[in-house]
Amino acid sequence: MLTSTDFSGLINQRFFQNFLPVPATNKFYTEVCPPDFELPDITNGRKVKLSDYRKKQPVVLNFTRIFTEKQYCPLCFSHIKAINEAYEQFVERGAEVLMITSTDERQSKIVVRDLGLKMPLLSDPNCGVFRRYSTGQALGAPLPAQFVLDIQGKLRYKHLFSFLEANASVEKLLAVLDSLQ
Repeated sequence: MLTSTDFSGLINQRFFQNFLPVPATNKFYTEVCPPDFELPDITNGRKVKLSDYRKKQPVVLNFTRIFTEKQYCPLCFSHIKAINEAYEQFVERGAEVLMITSTDERQSKIVVRDLGLKMPLLSDPNCGVFRRYSTGQALGAPLPAQFVLDIQGKLRYKHLFSFLEANASVEKLLAVLDSLQ
């Protein structure tokens, strides 16, 4: 059972590095391959390198905001669950969804278990990939963002956090994938 009253583990180095608000400033252009990265996949126990997907399949990069294994962003929690429930729909379209979080490996393992995640959950506790993708930050964690890359690894869609629409909907992400067919 997820609780909203346990704040243990919230105040850490990552919290202070991401405390001050920094707006999302990503300026990646469509038709260009965004930066490569390699992160541990907590769900499957392996390393994932973004460039390994090029020429193989489209990828949805879902940067999500999780404070600790017990504290989820209220705007992201329902999005994480919706993406997880729709994971098979992404796979049916030939795509992989890479969920990227700033929780450390220990916290991420608990997230995978508690939410029953089917998709790869990549751990970026130093927030290096979040920063390279300029997703922004506020109040102790990086901000959410979504990027859809085609089979060539080129950016076809990006959604950066706003208070009007914190995350791109599952329907929007699937529609972008459908447009690549």
